[in-house]
Amino acid sequence: MNSALRRRSFLHGALGLGGALSLLRAPNAHALGMAPAPSAASEARPWYELGSLSDPIMNSQLLHFLAATYSAQADIGEVLDTATRIRVEDEWSWPNEWVRTADRIHAMAEQSVAKRRWISSGNAYLRAANYYRAALIHHPEPTHPSVLETGRKAVAAYDKAIFLLRIPAHPVRIPYEKSTLPGYFFRSPNAWSKAPLLIFTQGRDAWPEESKYIIDGALERGYHCLIVHAPGQGMALREHGLPFRPDWEKVVTPVVNFATRIAGVDTRRMALLGWSMGGALVPRAAAFEKRIKLLIPNPGVMDWGKAHFDQFNQNFPDIMALLDRDPAAFDAAMAQLMEQVFLYRWYMKDAMFKHGATSPSDLLFKLREFTNEPVVQRITARTLVMDGTGESFTPGQAKLLFDALTCPKDYMLFNAEDTGLLHCQEAAQAVANHRMFDWFDEYI
Repeated sequence: MNSALRRRSFLHGALGLGGALSLLRAPNAHALGMAPAPSAASEARPWYELGSLSDPIMNSQLLHFLAATYSAQADIGEVLDTATRIRVEDEWSWPNEWVRTADRIHAMAEQSVAKRRWISSGNAYLRAANYYRAALIHHPEPTHPSVLETGRKAVAAYDKAIFLLRIPAHPVRIPYEKSTLPGYFFRSPNAWSKAPLLIFTQGRDAWPEESKYIIDGALERGYHCLIVHAPGQGMALREHGLPFRPDWEKVVTPVVNFATRIAGVDTRRMALLGWSMGGALVPRAAAFEKRIKLLIPNPGVMDWGKAHFDQFNQNFPDIMALLDRDPAAFDAAMAQLMEQVFLYRWYMKDAMFKHGATSPSDLLFKLREFTNEPVVQRITARTLVMDGTGESFTPGQAKLLFDALTCPKDYMLFNAEDTGLLHCQEAAQAVANHRMFDWFDEYI
């Protein structure tokens, strides 16, 4: 990675927690929006640094929703118009403006329904659902009642879209301990007899529906797809209160059990794909769930907890020294940082909510448990480890995972030339699908 890219790395994390924590590497005036960006004369700005908002994490998230135009879940004008209304100094501006846009597009859909314009209304519902989800990705108060309300609006709009657009999606409820996990089974119209199944696990922030381009790619190739709101994600978190857990096999095995009972699924050809934080979770699951034929972590992560600790130790060595010796003092010092900088406050509140943590120290203790080191050699499924030269949150982790694997394996690196260098190939969906599904086609 060149020096310019390293200096910008905190901008590229996007949605798998990379965006949030990678900013903590560079708590300087420019990163916090209090100073102008470097001039063009000193350093040209690459295509993925939008510069539309002074908050770099919001810019990264904005790129994610611009990229959704590839799968018809956004329109460029609607996304950029929303960005012009967001005021980064107002903690509520991001969710409020996205809900405002979503409500407007939702109203368009309702007007078309009244006129029996099914395609127009379905397309509008699809975009509205995505904009409601956008409101929740950078929310200052994750336990606020509006979060659940907005999540329910997203689900309702999405369900209307799949009905009106005849998307072959079927809502499912997967039995999970004393609860259920919501999700969708997509039956490929191009499948003959029994067909392979792609099980998709999202990461820390995005919902699985947002990766529609992956689902579309699977269906076009004759593969069924199953997406799940797993613990710590989507409505499993917001409606059922289920936080992330490190023993991800306890999540995936019920999903696989459910999948084996779906007519038309070839249970000998099931693949597990994990995006962002999912790239840390699915290797753990595959170490125990042997019915998985193919495993794809993107990016691959050996030790999710260590990635956090490396960055915290780099930025806050004095505070981190307190963690094990005096957790209460650590929490007090972190509270000061959170009070001073909204970005730290947002990250800590958001991460604690998703992990069911009661304090910053409790969060870090929980994160330590998210490691694949003890189980990596138990993985037997053929594995594709995906990575990018611009990976900003877990740099080097994918190669560590790949090198430790003893199963049949392949390493796929994206770079600046093919434009897929960012976290999860953000804004490079075409090349990501092209290369990943070519591998998938060969080995499934």
